[in-house]
Amino acid sequence: MALYIKSVAHHTPEGRLTNADLEKMVDTNDEWIVSRTGISERAMAKEGEGAADLALPAAREAMKKAGVEGKDLDAIVVATCTPDTTIPGASSHVQKAVGAGGSMAFDLNAACSGFVYAMEVCEGLLATGRHKTILLVCAEKFSSVVNYKDRNTCILFGDGAGALVLSSEPGGAKLCAAYSGGDGELIELLWRPGGGSKRPLHQGVEPGDEFLQMKGKEVFKHAVRGMATSAETTLERAGWSKEDLAWLIPHQANKRLIQAASDRLKLDQEQVVVNIEKYGNMSAASIPVAMSEAQHKFKDGDKVVCLAFGAGFTWGGLALEWETSSPS
Repeated sequence: MALYIKSVAHHTPEGRLTNADLEKMVDTNDEWIVSRTGISERAMAKEGEGAADLALPAAREAMKKAGVEGKDLDAIVVATCTPDTTIPGASSHVQKAVGAGGSMAFDLNAACSGFVYAMEVCEGLLATGRHKTILLVCAEKFSSVVNYKDRNTCILFGDGAGALVLSSEPGGAKLCAAYSGGDGELIELLWRPGGGSKRPLHQGVEPGDEFLQMKGKEVFKHAVRGMATSAETTLERAGWSKEDLAWLIPHQANKRLIQAASDRLKLDQEQVVVNIEKYGNMSAASIPVAMSEAQHKFKDGDKVVCLAFGAGFTWGGLALEWETSSPS
C-alpha cells in the first residue's frame, strides 16, 4: 500500500529578523552572512506562540485543500524538536484544534530530518491498512532555543510550519522510495545539552546549555556526506538515475550545502527549490514549506527528490513522482 500526498500547505509568521537586526546584536554583517549562508532574513514567531500555533494555519489549509475534516483523520503526526510543551506533544494541541479527537497523535523528533523520517513512518502506518488518512505537520519555533549572543547559530534559524494530508488512496504525488539514516556518535556536534530530563532547567545548567550549540565546520562536513549518501541511496531505491530528476527540494540549511547537493545530482540551479534567503533554516519545516511554495511549478510526472540532514546526526531522502491531486 503506497503513500500519496493529497495536499501541501505552509505558514510562516509575519515577524522578521533581518541581517541588519543581527548586526546590532552580534559581531557580524550582511555581506558575511549572505556569502556564507545565503540568508537575508528569518521568519520569527511572536513571544508566547509555540510550534502548534504555527502548525495550525498550515494544517487547516492543507485539510481544506484535501477536502477533509478532523473526523476524517486517522492519525496526526507532528515532526518537531521545539514542541510547545514536552508533556504532551505538539500533536495533542493540533489534534484538539482541528477536531480530530480519537485519532492517533504523536510527535517525532529527528531535528532537521524530521520531515523525511516522518514520511517514512507515515508510509508504514498507511501500509498496515488501519490508517487511511494522516495529517503530517512539520513545525518549529527555533527562535525559542537559539542564543542571540552566539553568531554561529543565531544567524541561521527561523520559525515556520508545513503541513500535508497523506492517504493510501491513489491520487496525488506518490512516494516511490525513502531512506533514513543516522549516527549517534556525533551527538555533541549539534545539540541542546540542557532542558531535558538529564539536565532539567530548574536544577540549573551550565551557561549556554539551555540553547542550541553547534560546531559549524564539523557539522557542514558531515552534512555534505550525509546528504550525498541520502541522494545515492534514495535514487537507487527508486530505480531512478540522476538524469531522471526534474526537481530537488533540499533542507534549507545554508546555500553551500544546497549547492553541494545539487552538484552531486548534476542539476541546474533552476531545478533546485531554494527559499532560505527569506526564512532561514526552519529545521523540520524547511522542506515542506519549500515544497508548498514551489508546487505550482511541478508538472504531473515530474520526479522530485527531497534531501535532509539534521542533529542526531540524522539524514535521509525521499523520491516522489509528482501528480496534482484534487478532492474527490
